[in-house]
Amino acid sequence: MRRRIALGATFAATLAVILAIGRSPIASGETQAARSPAKTSTATFAGGCFWCEEAAFDSVPGVVSVTSGYTGGTKKDPSYEEVSSGTTGHAESVEVVFDPAKVSFAQLLDVFWHNVDPVDPNGQFCDKGTQYRSAIFYHDEEQHRLAEQSKKALQESKKLPGPIVTQIVPASTFYRAEEYHQHYHEKNPLRYKFYRHGCGRDARLAELWGAAK
Repeated sequence: MRRRIALGATFAATLAVILAIGRSPIASGETQAARSPAKTSTATFAGGCFWCEEAAFDSVPGVVSVTSGYTGGTKKDPSYEEVSSGTTGHAESVEVVFDPAKVSFAQLLDVFWHNVDPVDPNGQFCDKGTQYRSAIFYHDEEQHRLAEQSKKALQESKKLPGPIVTQIVPASTFYRAEEYHQHYHEKNPLRYKFYRHGCGRDARLAELWGAAK
């Protein structure tokens, strides 16, 4: 074997390993936004089961990624079991990374409202407790303004049977949920549909908003 060729191959292999390390997937607890393209923005929403919220945003043109996770609580890097117990203060949430040139935050707000029950103070659909509350976690003052504006307009429209109790609060640390929760509606479509139907989500959404948008 010719040494010059062998040396070149070794160097190339070493360089490939170094580059691969630099591109390693994000770990649990880190956000999807950290590795997204530079010209994207981030929105964070809570609306009950994050499987269903993830499904709602996944198909929106201009959305780069949707990650299920936990935010709004006090414990660092909580587990699903801890959040589900309702003792950490977190809400099941989704982090939506989007391209503002293709979809606006206002449009994402419209998707959010039409996929939650904004008048339920005790959770969402069959899931009850603060861990299933509805909330908009704003990342800057523009998001804050738009969220408050949309909530006010919805309240004044009197389309819903009661006051809107959805929280609008500053975004805090978002913790990525366990891998088996990510894109659950794609990995386990039958179980997801069974859960969604059994929870009465679509029936209640139709009652509040009419036919699906």
